[in-house]
This record gives sequence, structure tokens and C-alpha cells, in this order.
Amino acid sequence: MTTTGVGQPSAPEDNPYGPYLTLDRQHWAALAATRPDALDEDTLARLRGYGDPTDADEVREVYLPLTDLLSLYIQRTGELFSASHKFLGLTGRRTPFVIGVAGSVAVGKSTTSRLLAELLRRLPSHPRVDLVTTDGFLYPNDILEKLGLLERKGYPESYDRKRLLQFVMDVKSGAPQVSAPVYSHHVYNIVEGETITVNQPDVLIVEGLNVLQAARRRSDGTTGLSVSDFFDFSVYVDAADSDIRQWYLDRFMHLWLTAFRDPTSYFVRFSSLSEAEARSLALEYWDKVNGPNLDLNIRPTRGRATAILRKGPDHQVSWVRIRKV
Repeated sequence: MTTTGVGQPSAPEDNPYGPYLTLDRQHWAALAATRPDALDEDTLARLRGYGDPTDADEVREVYLPLTDLLSLYIQRTGELFSASHKFLGLTGRRTPFVIGVAGSVAVGKSTTSRLLAELLRRLPSHPRVDLVTTDGFLYPNDILEKLGLLERKGYPESYDRKRLLQFVMDVKSGAPQVSAPVYSHHVYNIVEGETITVNQPDVLIVEGLNVLQAARRRSDGTTGLSVSDFFDFSVYVDAADSDIRQWYLDRFMHLWLTAFRDPTSYFVRFSSLSEAEARSLALEYWDKVNGPNLDLNIRPTRGRATAILRKGPDHQVSWVRIRKV
């Protein structure tokens, strides 16, 4: 594979009749409108996850063009909403523009979601942007245990998909207030009695492993609705398996040295492991749980995304693939 710059693999050639247009980093960066990115180092430090090197250059060259493209989609979707309502003789507030962000564990989709939320809020129109992760729609641990799914947390069947679908439907339909459960990675469970409320935002970002899953086929052969049916735009954060595996290992070892030492953490029992034992356990989790979930459930949804951000080993986006309109 050829390269475009140090350590940056070139974008693959496109099938002229395929559904995607692929742009290398240099071409994509040139698309950004001339405006200040206004994300200082303190803001970036707050938004990026552990091990993610996203800096001002990455914001300017990757996330500003994506924000500008999203702004066009939001504007045109609003114009269509107004025109169709006028045609139908309807009145009412425009419903939220919904963005889905998908990808593997440890690939950086949370950083992508937070960056997009921050940059969208800074558009000239200053839209109200909310971000919700699908972790809150995981079944509580006691239910997962009863279902024999505790070791498959993160697989599609470990989520309360009906509740997640209803949440997105309610937001998209313009309901005044919609609540979602809250998940704590610290206690590795749903926080009982705690919710996050969404109040008619202009934009809602829904981030999660399986948000691009197609609807399941029913026993009678029919299919229902899926969460992605209500997305106006979607992003899949992609990378090579070997890179994601390494990023997962790096994150696990960082947590072993930090959060796992907290006596209130669900994972405190791992703090007594030796470094070699912790590393072995992390790789076992990847090889038995997270890797298979990526192969079986997450990556197969990549082709449903509007935009694909492909990262290289250094966590930097090397090319972007955009679905042709």
C-alpha cells in the first residue's frame, strides 16, 4: 500500500459505481471552511479519551470538515422539513437531527462523539446538542446474569433494544422530554434511579457499539424498526484489528494502574494481579469477548454508515469515506 505522508496509508481506490467516495487525509483537510477551530488544549484534554492523541491539527484536518458537512446536512434537512410541512399544511417545531456514531471498543468513538458535539455547538447557528451513549440501555448486571449474558456485555442481545428504540423514536418525534438510564463504568452497571433527560435538542448524537445494527428478523419472517432507521447521519470509526487490540490492551493496563485501585470500583479485584497477569487477562477479554463482538456484530454494520473514519496505528485518521448522496 502506498502512503500519503509519514505513517499515513493511502485511501483505497474507489469503485466508480460503489456507494462511497474515499478521500485521503490531505484532500479531506482541504474541504474545511476557513474559520477558527477554537478548541484549546484544555478543551481537547477534556474531550479525548485515554491514549487518544487528537490534537489541534486533527481537529482542523478531520473534524472541522466533518462538522461542515454535517452542517450542510442539518441545514438541508431543515429546509426539507419546512417545505414538506408547508405542502402538507402542517405547523410545528422541527424535530431533532439525529447522528449515530459506531465502532469497536477502544477505537475512539467516544472522543469522536464529544468532539463533534463541541464543534457543532460552535457553529454560527449555535444549535443545542445533546450526546447520549447506549451504555445506559444495557440490561442491569442482575438481569444479564439471569440471562447468562454477563460475559457477553456489549453484544446486541445485552441491550434493552426496545427501550433504546423507543427513546430514539420519542426524541426524533419531538417529544418535550425524554429520559435515558445512566451507566457507570466505575461500578460496571446501570446506576439505579439515575437518568439523563433530553429536552428537544436541535441535534442528538447517539454513540454506541451497535447503533448501526439492522432490525432483527422476527420468527414470522418480518422485520421491525431499528435505531438506525431514525438517524439523519451516521459515522463509523474504523481501524485495523491489530491496532484496536493494542489500544484496548493499553487502556486496560492504564486502568489497572489507576481506576482499578479504587476500592469502590467493580474491578478492584484485578488490582492485586501482577502486570503480566493483568496483561494476560486483558488479552483474554479481547480474544474471547471484544474481538468476536467486533467481527460478528460491529464491523458488519460499517457499510450502513454515512461516513467512515479510518484510523492508522498512531490513532490518526488517514482517510475518510463518504456515502454518495
